[in-house]
Amino acid sequence: MPRRRDIKKRILQKDPIYGSEVITKFISRMMHRGKKNSSASIIYGAMEFLKEKAKKDPLEIFLKAISNVKPLVEVKSRRVGGSTYQVPVEIKPERQEALAMRWIISYARERKGKSMSQSLSEELLDAANNQGASIKKKEDTHKMAEANKAFAHYRW
Repeated sequence: MPRRRDIKKRILQKDPIYGSEVITKFISRMMHRGKKNSSASIIYGAMEFLKEKAKKDPLEIFLKAISNVKPLVEVKSRRVGGSTYQVPVEIKPERQEALAMRWIISYARERKGKSMSQSLSEELLDAANNQGASIKKKEDTHKMAEANKAFAHYRW
């Protein structure tokens, strides 16, 4: 956190095909070793797979998947009087979106045997239908926060 002045948010350009800032963020987050074009081609390929499989608008499925995976609470470690507590904290919307994207990408990378665009499209479809590994990660995060609700008074 800066001490002198507030940081200005960067204005993102909307992606050229779907006109969405969320897809632009997703492309940047998925980028590996600075290869933005390959990241974009993987995502657009996944959107084509989504269009073929679901017979719906792929942007709609994509946005639904992201909103389904967004966690509402998480636990943060707080050190109080020599012991560490896992304190449940509400998450800001920007972080919710970032976590959702990160989880979808990481679990799509774990799917082996298919191309990345196919595995990404399958993970997005599962997330849109409230299934899959990224939804399980969200539920585990919520369970952890629920289990540690007794330490919520240590939040500050």
